[in-house]
Amino acid sequence: MTIIKPNYIYINSKFQKNLAVVFDKEIQAIDTIENLHKKYPNATIEETKENSVLYPGFINTHVHLEFSANKTTLKYGSFMSWLDSVIKNREELIGACDNSMMMQECQNMMKSGITTFGAISSFGLELEVCTKTPQKVIFFNEIIGSNSSIADMLYSNFLERLDESKKYRDKGVTPAIAIHAPYSVHPIVLKRAVNVAKTEDLPLTAHFLESQAEREWLEDDSGEFLLFFQKFFNSSKSVTKIDEFIESFDETPTHFAHVVQANEEELRYLAQKGHSIAHCPRSNRLLGCGRLPIETLIELNIPFTIATDGLSSNNSLNIFDELRAGLMLHHLGSIEELASLFIASITSVPANIFSLNSGKIEVGRDADFALVTLPAKPSSLESIALQTILHTKEVTNVWIDGKKVI
Repeated sequence: MTIIKPNYIYINSKFQKNLAVVFDKEIQAIDTIENLHKKYPNATIEETKENSVLYPGFINTHVHLEFSANKTTLKYGSFMSWLDSVIKNREELIGACDNSMMMQECQNMMKSGITTFGAISSFGLELEVCTKTPQKVIFFNEIIGSNSSIADMLYSNFLERLDESKKYRDKGVTPAIAIHAPYSVHPIVLKRAVNVAKTEDLPLTAHFLESQAEREWLEDDSGEFLLFFQKFFNSSKSVTKIDEFIESFDETPTHFAHVVQANEEELRYLAQKGHSIAHCPRSNRLLGCGRLPIETLIELNIPFTIATDGLSSNNSLNIFDELRAGLMLHHLGSIEELASLFIASITSVPANIFSLNSGKIEVGRDADFALVTLPAKPSSLESIALQTILHTKEVTNVWIDGKKVI
């Protein structure tokens, strides 16, 4: 048993003082240090620095590890110029991304407090790394392909990758399913994959309405995607429409990524069907996608997470870098209230979305923690979330299942 007594603990979306936590693999009790000493006299005491804050381990719901080799290769500024550069450099970047590089990025995430992440996997190349990193991984096997003539082959390959990921549940890997996007997945394959997620109760995610170009293609078979599909696929018509795509997920709550170009009617539909959104502020900015209206998500009570996306559209997988970018991007409303929502978006909210036994500091939860040390005493309990985001680049310590890994 270990007892830790920080200056502040994040419990039930608020910060509390004069409490300590005792844990082994799971959280056993939360009480005053005096009471815990009496009940657990042989427990090891974990010392903390002044102005320490104990959080549940952070959760990054949307990461692409396969493009971790990218630094200055891909082109930013607009979605289509970025996509063209991805296609041009894809083989080179994937070939340069070995296991050691992906493991280093897992370590970098962990330094910012990430104890669980959602890996979006197109080829299964990062599965070995995900079985070896100390972090827990929701392994989203991605299906992609809009050509009906090879739909069976694509689906067969997808099932093989999914089955392979199922072998590693005891290594902290949760098998899951990702749909690439409405413009890139044929409806036949889409329905099959969603049905697997539904019948096997697997986590499900999908990229959706990331760019204006995507919206124009799905609505009118026009815009920049028209030239793209004519050039690469000899096609002038989208395989699905926006409503058809959304309705495919009606009976399977899905974590949609980006959704920047959705209108209010579509967001209301997502809310009614119990879906959620992964918001990637830096990726959206770098690819010229626009601003997700966080205020509308709040109004409609749509759960959202803050996620880093991958290094194909970002310069780090540090969750604090992402949170700071989000604070600067979303200028409406109280900044302290927004900071509090952002902390929830990497703790309790993703834990609820994916039914994880983490994300909260309460008895019976996994002992996944991120300990932050602020540079000075916070002016109030209400300011701690904001001050944490503003002043933290790396956490002080990390525990996963009660084991200290940083």
